[in-house]
Amino acid sequence: MNETTMAAIVKHDPNATVSDLLEVRFQETPQHELFSIPRQDGGWDSVTTADFRARVIALAKGFVAAGLKPGDKVGIMCKVRFEWTLIDMAIAYAGAILVPVYETSSPSQIAYVLNDSGATSMITETADMFARFDEIRADVPAIGSLWRLDLGDLEKLPKSGKDVTDKEIERRRNLAKGSDIATILYTSGSTGAPKGCVITHSNFVDQIRNSAKEMSMVVNTEASTLLFITAAHIFARVVSMLAIHSGVRVGHQADTKLLLPSLQSFRPTFLLAVPRVFEKVYNSAEQKAEAGGKGNVFRLATKTAIAYSKSLDAGRVPLGLRLQFAVFDRLVLSKLRAAMGGRVVYAVSGSAPLGLRLGHYYRALGMKILEGYGLTETTAPVTINVPQKFKIGSVGPVLPGISVRIAKDGEVLVKGVNVFAGYWNNKKATSDSFVDGWYKTGDIGALDDDGYLWITGRIKEIIVTAGGKNVAPATLEDPIRSNPLVGQCVAVGDQKPFIAALITLDSEMLGPWLRNHKLDPDMSVEDARQHPAVLAEVQSAIDRANSKVSRAESIRKFVILPTEFTEDSGHLTPKMSIKRHVIIADFSAEIEELYSGNPETSGISIVG
Repeated sequence: MNETTMAAIVKHDPNATVSDLLEVRFQETPQHELFSIPRQDGGWDSVTTADFRARVIALAKGFVAAGLKPGDKVGIMCKVRFEWTLIDMAIAYAGAILVPVYETSSPSQIAYVLNDSGATSMITETADMFARFDEIRADVPAIGSLWRLDLGDLEKLPKSGKDVTDKEIERRRNLAKGSDIATILYTSGSTGAPKGCVITHSNFVDQIRNSAKEMSMVVNTEASTLLFITAAHIFARVVSMLAIHSGVRVGHQADTKLLLPSLQSFRPTFLLAVPRVFEKVYNSAEQKAEAGGKGNVFRLATKTAIAYSKSLDAGRVPLGLRLQFAVFDRLVLSKLRAAMGGRVVYAVSGSAPLGLRLGHYYRALGMKILEGYGLTETTAPVTINVPQKFKIGSVGPVLPGISVRIAKDGEVLVKGVNVFAGYWNNKKATSDSFVDGWYKTGDIGALDDDGYLWITGRIKEIIVTAGGKNVAPATLEDPIRSNPLVGQCVAVGDQKPFIAALITLDSEMLGPWLRNHKLDPDMSVEDARQHPAVLAEVQSAIDRANSKVSRAESIRKFVILPTEFTEDSGHLTPKMSIKRHVIIADFSAEIEELYSGNPETSGISIVG
């Protein structure tokens, strides 16, 4: 199969805007608990639909009184929290356009987004964020108004807007049409300078209304979710709006150190996360079991859980396996379930492949991870596994109103209600991104006979060895990265005689791993990367990845770097994707060292 389409379930309304999502929810369930705000004592305060809408309108009046005009662009730099969604909706009610800036952005990145978008106002959350903005304030002369959450401006604005009438807010709310700009979202810049994706009101509304129908078992008035990934990214932004539309109760927790207790007190029914989060949860649980002398039991429980899940797909679970699983479920798996609140049934995963092993493990745990695929340019999901249509390892079938085609070179092409209007101020990039009306994703994939999409890599990342072998690096990197010791893995080898890899260690997991292996837990990364036990563990992870590919595609040599890849170092995007071109440039000397010896020599290379 090279093309698949699912017709839209909900009829397109050319006049519907983002604010209508809240208006309809208000009409249907005004007293329904739509948000829960965390208290310092660990409890949660309820916010009903009616209360939220009243706060949105009051804040919109404040923005209007402050001089915000319809069509104005407002930058925002803020961690995921209730106030983010409040501001998002208030800006829409005021008739303006929100331009998110990642909260981890450098001063130069902030200046780029604000200047390129033409923003005239800015909102910051913390003193640190303000300081970064203030550093480049002279370079963004168009910015007039500045509002700071840390100085209480969000409480002051509603008071200053008391003279603005409800009628004026209603007028402004209805000025925009479906084809008008709802937001400009900047790509994370993993392959160059960020580009501003123009997302229209119809992109949001049609995507959300159709997705809600297809995912009604996950998103409904009985459901709840705790958001902890950045709201500046399209992934969380769409889910936030989907929650408002569907009546899902939402809580927020930006501090990952408080995530576990928040999960236990909030008790969500579904989660939204990237694969690295699921890897971390599993790896942490394994190391904790190891520290308690129960590592072997934990690994046997994992092996049994995966076998149990695979048997479910096969249509029959043998009695012996069923009994063994029941024992391990009670002794081991139930504890991890309880740690996540005890009510999580589904999790939505995107931005990178999850892997078959974790997909089966979590499904046996009682949590179906609904892996999906999408981009900023497609208003998040193109395809997604849903409870009624679910294949572990795939990214699911298309959502209603969307078509997917596989080009002759394997590139995934998309057309539908979710495809963006183009790149802001960049006609050439927009033109280059479409062919015959289809958006060119840059990803390589295939459709199976049932219409499920399988992603295998990115066109720009394909490594072509000196022998002419095409290698998709993600096939090697993802399973290696799942090892608890490994922070990141970057395969290299373009126009080289074989594939090699740059490895970083996970600083959070290094200490526990060393302790569990009777080694000094305070060992430095510099010493650890040369320790035989660490080298052997990384080698074993690489061997497992190599066993899944041909000899020509396998990693022959690797180096463990004495550093980590982070956003601050410039090697990761805000959604934790690697900036491959930056890493290859910055570590060119280490890469050359990997190829300086005999190209047929397998094993380990340590570069100082």
